[in-house]
Amino acid sequence: MFHRSRSPEPTVVLVHGAFADSTSWNDVARELRREGHPVVAVANPLRGLSGDAAYVREVLAGIEGPVVLVGHSYGGSVITAAAVGADNVRALVYVAAFIPDKGESALDLAARFPGGSLGEALRPTPVTLPDGSPGMEFTIDQAKFPHQFAADVPEGGQLMAVTQRPVTGAALEEPAPEPGWRTLPSWAVVATEDLNIPVAAQSHMAKRAGAEVTELEASHAASVSHPQEIARVVRAAASSVKR
Repeated sequence: MFHRSRSPEPTVVLVHGAFADSTSWNDVARELRREGHPVVAVANPLRGLSGDAAYVREVLAGIEGPVVLVGHSYGGSVITAAAVGADNVRALVYVAAFIPDKGESALDLAARFPGGSLGEALRPTPVTLPDGSPGMEFTIDQAKFPHQFAADVPEGGQLMAVTQRPVTGAALEEPAPEPGWRTLPSWAVVATEDLNIPVAAQSHMAKRAGAEVTELEASHAASVSHPQEIARVVRAAASSVKR
């Protein structure tokens, strides 16, 4: 079944990253819908980059008309891969996100630059991967989550700590395929107070992708703490799209 829209605006597809869920986009979605944008917030499986991207690509195939594809955190890796072969994607928006090149993983990129402290906050749990092999998945220690992930979220992001979604180590380690940003216009929000993805890494990736960059004094949870600013960047990307 296709997602059909009579709106003259492109559909905005929001993809969350690790340690979050689609409700992390709620206030951004509210802002965009108020402006007349159709919005779809995808439940990212967080099991492996190729599989996660394939799932998002299937969601995109069910949307009629042009799409602005938005990714947060590891969701940036997912939209980078999912956009390739998705003919209705017209623009990419990265929010405190990974913007990998071919062969790079989220783990590689996070470790390449100083300034992150995510590793010290992670809790591993053994898990069976989709192919039946043993693996590990990770959450952020709930006591450490507010400072690590959502320092500027009201009440410290404590509810986000409870509802966080785990990500597999395999997803963070899987090398990226050919990136969609090579052929699509891109926008990037660099969160300058981010402790998950170092700001130097975000800036490097955004510049390399030729993205139009907005710096925002925000934690990793920028979509929750600064929804109006994030929605403004998404609207700028959408305004470049013609139906």
